[in-house]
Amino acid sequence: MNKPSSLPFASPARWGAAAVAMAALAACGTMPGVSSTSSTPATASAPAVAPAAAAAAQVTPAPSASRPASTSAGASVAGQSRTFSTQLATYTSVGFDAVPGWGRDDFAESWPAFLGSCKVLTGRGTEWRQVCDRARAVDDKSNPAIRGFFEREFSAYQIRDDDRRPDGVVTGYFEPEITGSRQYAPPFIYPVYGQPEDMLFADARKLPAGSGTVAARVEGRNVVVQSGLSTRDMGAPGLYALDLSAITRDTLDRKVRLRIEGRRLLPYYTREEIETKGAPNARVLAFVNSATALYEMQIQGSGRIRLPNGDVIRVAYAEQNGQPFRPTLAQSSSGKTRSPVKVRGGAIELELDDGDDDEDSNDTSVIRTRGFTLARPVNSGAVMVPGRRVAGPVIGTGIKDPSYVFFKESPGSGGGPVGAFGVPLSAGRSIAVDPRSTPLGYPVFVSTRAPGTGTPMQRLTIAQDTGGAIRGAVRADYFFGNGQQAATQARRMKERGQLWILLPRGLAVAAAATSTIRTRGAAVGADLPQCLVPEEGACVDD
Repeated sequence: MNKPSSLPFASPARWGAAAVAMAALAACGTMPGVSSTSSTPATASAPAVAPAAAAAAQVTPAPSASRPASTSAGASVAGQSRTFSTQLATYTSVGFDAVPGWGRDDFAESWPAFLGSCKVLTGRGTEWRQVCDRARAVDDKSNPAIRGFFEREFSAYQIRDDDRRPDGVVTGYFEPEITGSRQYAPPFIYPVYGQPEDMLFADARKLPAGSGTVAARVEGRNVVVQSGLSTRDMGAPGLYALDLSAITRDTLDRKVRLRIEGRRLLPYYTREEIETKGAPNARVLAFVNSATALYEMQIQGSGRIRLPNGDVIRVAYAEQNGQPFRPTLAQSSSGKTRSPVKVRGGAIELELDDGDDDEDSNDTSVIRTRGFTLARPVNSGAVMVPGRRVAGPVIGTGIKDPSYVFFKESPGSGGGPVGAFGVPLSAGRSIAVDPRSTPLGYPVFVSTRAPGTGTPMQRLTIAQDTGGAIRGAVRADYFFGNGQQAATQARRMKERGQLWILLPRGLAVAAAATSTIRTRGAAVGADLPQCLVPEEGACVDD
């Protein structure tokens, strides 16, 4: 739903389905202010062991003969390396008894989501194939058996951000439902677009450094820069001018979205251009009656469109326009933004904003979604629809965010929407993450609080989605499902949290040379890998 959402942000939908990145979660011992008591009743409440102490005491068994350790050059090995780092995060081995709430979780609730991930992970190498093969022999109705499986097959590593902070932000998302129609007729005037046919792609890793203009060819849907040519060659047949200063390179999938205009290759249309010019060569899946509801669906990365006859069209993230996620943030009475953010490169990174629930609860001028408090557009009007004449001026929706998400129809099954990992999401057990620091498909234990009540929420989840607004090492977006209750919980969810990733024993991770630069005790530098596990399509290392 990779998830301005895997975007989505760098894609809005993966901002959520589709698309930008994740903040930071992970800590020593119990999270400050969060009891180690699980929200699930327990007969005993053993105090959490400080992870640092547990890690020092833990002796992790070496991988067995059936699970040979990988030996990639410069790689750390899960279950053998006590700590290792990437550019975004530091990972420290801890004992499972040091993970708050581990012994009290109902692992059977996470098991279907994990088995769903196994359908994809079995193609990711020997370690995962063997782990998933052994998972099939586990009694899926026995909580101790499932817990024992995870403890045997995996090593737990606490995630800290690049400043070695253990706490991050946990937000929530859901699958919204909008009233719509297959035909254009007021009030159904806002198109839900499929992926444009005229969208081209360039690999950001293969583009020359700098901000000059280069010659490029178009091969199918791909743009390839021509080395050895200058701007004097631009008039040659099949060559286009690509201005590097105009493109956005900081996307999670390292793809630059482009279009052709004359002899130039330009960034794909912004939201305003799509709304006032129409999106050329894009099929309209449906029309809806609310621009703000459509925008929220783009941020969530998926949704349902209920037609007048009661039928439902289910849509999932297909693409995004490559523009950065830049929402209009709501301001408090003091003039400060209600959702504190910081900018790293081309991405917005969310920070915790304490105590704004009361202020937002009865304020209809704002939109609360995926941890952001957005201002509703003041001036909203009709948008251009290709092939249709609009009465009156076309001013657009008034939403200033340049990012835009395109959808595709997905099967109307009874399960959850399909996330960025390609498997249906499980309500309460799937999360969206930054795939650079938390690879998709991997188990992640989350310790946070439930929205509204403050009850500790400590459970094993599976990383199965991304989002443009989900950036950073200790950053998770919790999928609540669909329906009004899920929507209410997701909109209110914005809590401190910590993360522990479970890595198959013997798996090679974070392959890079040892850095000689350190900050606050953590190794950093260009020689550290950007991704914990580089995988094309999920996390792409330079």
